[in-house]
Amino acid sequence: MLKKLLSLFFALSILSLNAAPVLAAVCEKTTAVEHLDVHKKAPCNVVTITNLRKTVEKGNVLQFAFDEKYFSKCSKAGDIVHFVVPQALYTCEGTLLLPCGTKITAEVINVEKPKWFNKNARVSLIFRKIIFPDNTCIDIKARPFTKDCKLKEGPWTTAGKLTLSTLTLGIVGAGAGVGFAFIPNPAEIGTGLAIGIPIGCGVGFVVGLITPGCHYKAKKGETVYALLIDEFSICNK
Repeated sequence: MLKKLLSLFFALSILSLNAAPVLAAVCEKTTAVEHLDVHKKAPCNVVTITNLRKTVEKGNVLQFAFDEKYFSKCSKAGDIVHFVVPQALYTCEGTLLLPCGTKITAEVINVEKPKWFNKNARVSLIFRKIIFPDNTCIDIKARPFTKDCKLKEGPWTTAGKLTLSTLTLGIVGAGAGVGFAFIPNPAEIGTGLAIGIPIGCGVGFVVGLITPGCHYKAKKGETVYALLIDEFSICNK
């Protein structure tokens, strides 16, 4: 009789262990569907809330800030770049997802150097981990939310480079025009300026166009948007 009871006890124990994952899965229930408003052009803004976790769906866009200075000229594939969540991230409905101070790590996949004809450097990276203030971490997979999923300097930086090149050679042209006019006839300085400035500016603009573009650089605290290419879940505490 005792042997039968023990056999029954062990059988029930084994069954309960096998059934535990099934019961856990059955017990998870969606309690709410909430939303993010980080970026108005995000492909998705849905966050699924259950009694066990919060799942940020693929296609959501998050915002991270550089936790250090970054300069593409000094970077290479395999480097780790550190980011931080600039302010606590809540859903529109008020659920906390990422506390302020949460850290993000990203891996540099490739750095394209500046190229001729003013093509700026481009940095490809993947955001890999979220590290919470209590040092627990989860994996994520996200890329920069740009047209080509790469970080690069914007058009204003390029325009500034062209302007600087134009002005610099414009000044050189003006100086040359004044010099050439002054030597034979000081009264012709105005004519020299009229000739030298347009030529110098024109040459400066062309040089600015055909020279290599700008390296990518970011200050500590500068923010970027990241597009989730896979969902991630945060367990309820």
